Amino acid sequence: MSGPPSPLIENYLRETSFWHVATIGRGCKLYPKLTSALIERWRPEMHTFYLPCGECTITLEDMQLQLGLPVDRSALIWSVQFADWGVVCYDLLCAIPDNIYEGRVEIGWLRDIFPEPRKDSTEVERIRYARAYILKMIGGYLMSDLSRNLAHLRWLLKLVNFRAVGEFSWGSAVLATLYREMCGVTPPTKAKIGGCLSLLQSWAQFRFPFLHPRVDHPYTFPLITSYVGIPTVLEDIGLLLDQRPKAQ
Repeated sequence: MSGPPSPLIENYLRETSFWHVATIGRGCKLYPKLTSALIERWRPEMHTFYLPCGECTITLEDMQLQLGLPVDRSALIWSVQFADWGVVCYDLLCAIPDNIYEGRVEIGWLRDIFPEPRKDSTEVERIRYARAYILKMIGGYLMSDLSRNLAHLRWLLKLVNFRAVGEFSWGSAVLATLYREMCGVTPPTKAKIGGCLSLLQSWAQFRFPFLHPRVDHPYTFPLITSYVGIPTVLEDIGLLLDQRPKAQ
């Protein structure tokens, strides 16, 4: 994300359960070598990371602690296969992009069309901005595809009523997306991965403390903002993961 959300939409983000993840902003640097080391140990048939001392995986509890998204509410169902996406955009955002790619819009378009609202903006304008902001988070950060620059408008259909939005298990959907992306990138011919990689990285740093310098400050919520610095060489990360006894 480009930065923290506008205070003018804080109430909407809290109502939709996206407030905690929105406050992360630019606070999480990604380390591709750690992602590679973990993917090498991912077993799609079991949905677990295989280590010499045993197996482990990311749970719904981890998901909630790391990102602060709900995991125990109604399941998100991708029921819409096709819609007039231009009409959807106009009805919910009052704007239509020049290009819609199979139901997806460019995140850059959302950023350009919906700048941060002014203090004298109307409630309707703030609601539209909040929808665009959440859509940017979903498409560019939480459940990104390989492009990392497109957001599917099916998520916009879930943002009609903010009170109803908060009743969905968004955390479960984010975790399921990451699982699917990790399974899809395990073949050696695959090189790109989507999904919330900062969740994967932060989970590893929390569950494997030997991967990062000792955290000498209180943990913050969501946990994803608590860490800085890890080994940057793939071989070093691999050795740390493979040579630790089960007790560690």
